Amino acid sequence: MRAKTLQLSGWGRRPVAQADAYRPEKLSEAKAVLTTTETSLLARGNGRSYGDQALNSGGVVMLTERLDRLMSFDAETGELAAEAGISLRDIQRLFVPRGWILPVSPGTGFATLGGAIANDVHGKNHDHVGSFGSHVTWIELLLASGEVKRITAESDPALFAATLGGCGLTGVILSAGVRLAKAPSNAYRVTERRIGDLTSFMAALEEARHNSAYSVGWIDGMARGAHLGRGVLETADFAPTSLPEQQKHAKRVPFDFPGFALNGLSVSLFNKFYDRRVPVTGRERTTYYSNFLYPLDALRDWNKIYGKKGFVQFQCVIPDVTAAEGLKWLLEEISAARAASFLAVLKTLGGDGRGMLSFPTRGYTLALDFPWKDASTTDLMRRLERITLNHGGRIYLAKDSALSAEGFAEMYPRLGEFRSVLEEVDPQGRFASDQSRRLKIRSAS
Repeated sequence: MRAKTLQLSGWGRRPVAQADAYRPEKLSEAKAVLTTTETSLLARGNGRSYGDQALNSGGVVMLTERLDRLMSFDAETGELAAEAGISLRDIQRLFVPRGWILPVSPGTGFATLGGAIANDVHGKNHDHVGSFGSHVTWIELLLASGEVKRITAESDPALFAATLGGCGLTGVILSAGVRLAKAPSNAYRVTERRIGDLTSFMAALEEARHNSAYSVGWIDGMARGAHLGRGVLETADFAPTSLPEQQKHAKRVPFDFPGFALNGLSVSLFNKFYDRRVPVTGRERTTYYSNFLYPLDALRDWNKIYGKKGFVQFQCVIPDVTAAEGLKWLLEEISAARAASFLAVLKTLGGDGRGMLSFPTRGYTLALDFPWKDASTTDLMRRLERITLNHGGRIYLAKDSALSAEGFAEMYPRLGEFRSVLEEVDPQGRFASDQSRRLKIRSAS
């Protein structure tokens, strides 16, 4: 098996890094990549993390998308065993018709099983089911020593907790067991209603925490003044009956949008249109599961909308007790900067994840995209980082490309534990990424 030198980026299309890439098709080939190379190594799934987390400049990248086999399924317990390169989309496509569904899914089905574990991803139902790691029963991990070890929360509690949300730094996730949930149908009954401002939005989300299985808010990040935080709230529960299976062909964005097409005026107009597509009295609809869970997957290559320079995403979580003030500061800063961002996403999270570097904690999470311009974009991200820190929040590593090492260390209180695990299982630092070096994840030096 030969390496191929590739130019790679995250979903935000920046930064770009060159690395020697291997694409193993068997677990034995994956092990050979580790034992026959000497530079730093990083596993990479479908490249759906946004920034530099899945980049390893000048090192080796193991592309895992061909390690995508189903291994077993227990219809009594719902436990699925699969290789790490399988996409969440393919799992859903195979099991939803059989009455099972992934209990947790992020906003794209193109993420892989290994990536979902490495980022301990969350979905629109975190208040009720937690994050992805809450449903992982075991992980088969290729360690820096070359050993392949199956770990569980009982057999290796520290290593298991370090691997959940550990950004791929404890080793290569080869396969895993995850418990699926019963799905009474393949559809959701969705309620949409307009919300006029941030205070009303937070109150509506708090109510939805108790009354709906799923909830997500789409906010106009360009709104100001009395309209700050306006948008559309979606709540959902399973529909009682299924819809006919859909075989839709996703549309593609055929080219990079020119930079001038994305400006404050065009984004403001789009956001107003999105808000007003929902009647003043609200509406209900029944929709196929993938339309609700993965709305952007219906438009392939949508990252081209932000142009050749790419974009950065900011996602933070602010604890309940400081969320009202923190979110107001964040949205006012973004609106004042007139940073063109399509609809922001606002959700609630229910509690801490099981991983040492898991992102979720109980609070409100806000996510926005910003087209990359110049140093002003970096300055904006730094200001948003400071506001997040001042309100006791943290930034999501799966979306990050601009967080400072100092801010990271302050946001993640279990970083010391994580470093201790890395010193034990990978003392030579074989597993690394551009993000791990930028954030000094392995050590403060």
